[in-house]
Amino acid sequence: MRRISTGLAALLVGLASLLSAPTAGAAEAADVVADAADAERHRSGLYVPDANPAAYRQASELAWAGQLRDAAGILTMAHTPQAVWYGDQTPPQVERQIREVARDADRHNALPVFALYNVPGRDCSNYSGGGASNTAEYKAWIDAVARGIGSRDALVVLEPDSLALVPADCGQDDAQGTLTAARYTEVNYAVDKLEPLRGARVYLDTGHPGWHTVNSIVPRLLKGGIARATGFYTNTSNYQTDDANSWYGKLISSCLAYVDRGGDAANCPNQSWPRADAQAWLEENVRVPPSRMKHFVTDSSRNGRGPWTPPPGKYTDPQDWCNPPDRGLGARPTLRTGDPLHDARLWIKIPGESDGLCLRGTEGPEDPERGMVDPNAGDWFPEQALELVRLANPPILGGG
Repeated sequence: MRRISTGLAALLVGLASLLSAPTAGAAEAADVVADAADAERHRSGLYVPDANPAAYRQASELAWAGQLRDAAGILTMAHTPQAVWYGDQTPPQVERQIREVARDADRHNALPVFALYNVPGRDCSNYSGGGASNTAEYKAWIDAVARGIGSRDALVVLEPDSLALVPADCGQDDAQGTLTAARYTEVNYAVDKLEPLRGARVYLDTGHPGWHTVNSIVPRLLKGGIARATGFYTNTSNYQTDDANSWYGKLISSCLAYVDRGGDAANCPNQSWPRADAQAWLEENVRVPPSRMKHFVTDSSRNGRGPWTPPPGKYTDPQDWCNPPDRGLGARPTLRTGDPLHDARLWIKIPGESDGLCLRGTEGPEDPERGMVDPNAGDWFPEQALELVRLANPPILGGG
């Protein structure tokens, strides 16, 4: 009989106690894992925000059904450090909310991760569409974010998809590229407003290594103000492996250093090169110490099983990024990656929350891979949450 970890045992004992309390609910479930959340903060140095209330409801339902290990897994997932997202609040609201979280993180001696998601035309106005109405409105919103952070420490994931998916990519721009030019103005403004804050570190968007080549994303980073930011991030809300992400990050950082010394990004090795060839090129052309290069962070929230490979020829638009089946949680967040360029492995996407309505080129309304209608983007997805817990790699619960 395998032994279970002390932390898991405590979670299971607490969950078992819920079964004997007819009025037990979300508040009691929250109390059960409070100590575990504190332990996770101390272990990683990263902030654990309030969890989606739906995670507590699901854990309570699983506990009542006798599925204690699954319930403990959901709670552990919900109380792992992850980003706090902002994007639909007014300036006064976002200033107040960020200030509250920053203060709470400071009290816990933990580093908060803020994912800012309010750029005009975000997500090409698709599943996660919305954002500010125009550049002036966006600047006012960023000003409020800056006031909320103040002098406290914060890691800022600036506008997912803002550079990997500019308006020109969506077919939504005019012949003059007006909206794309505005996008770069907006991202640059945010960098210049947030990076100078005493404790803030700002990272810019690169999509993921299965999307843009190094040669195509580096010019966008340069236009977006990477020279004045701490660095960049990759794999937000996607499923690329840790190995692919760290290699992509190294290639991008090296290419930026090469361009900074007068090189052309078109000459840089990209992720499709044989690694031995790319490494030889880097050794010959990039002789800059890591301390003088741009750093990066990665998202490991749902990449434990790597990307999903759709059945060949089954779908006209497989949407491999959209609630793919049979994925698992990835490695736990940490500020200790062992790589001088890799500042942190984070859970940027909130695991358990849906990517949106995935039709995969069919008329729907059901997701043909799941046989059900997926929840709207950002809503809790119990079936996917349970998959992520059960298929986590490494396991979310110690002791197997």
